[in-house]
Amino acid sequence: MRKLIAYCGLDCEKCDARIATLKNDDNLRKETARKWCEMNHTDQITPETINCMGCRTDGIKFAYCDSMCPIRKCAMAKGYQTCGDCAELDRCEKVGMVISNNEEARKNLKG
Repeated sequence: MRKLIAYCGLDCEKCDARIATLKNDDNLRKETARKWCEMNHTDQITPETINCMGCRTDGIKFAYCDSMCPIRKCAMAKGYQTCGDCAELDRCEKVGMVISNNEEARKNLKG
């Protein structure tokens, strides 16, 4: 399993927060914050919070991914590399939010 596949199966290499962090791209941070605020129905995501190196790597993480994500918390507590290691993957409500809407994430966890 590639290190930049998140616990939920999303590909961190394609994540705008990681790309903005690597490139130190403030315009991408602003655009990502705007999109994520719309997507999550909040105004609490600011460009200053858009910094992440990936949820399973060392280094800075987006605040939600670092301390609030129930998927990450669960997989870490169980000692799993990703949710793909879990026998309950196909019936898990936590990761189901991601893999039911993202076929690539499902493939990353099953592949």
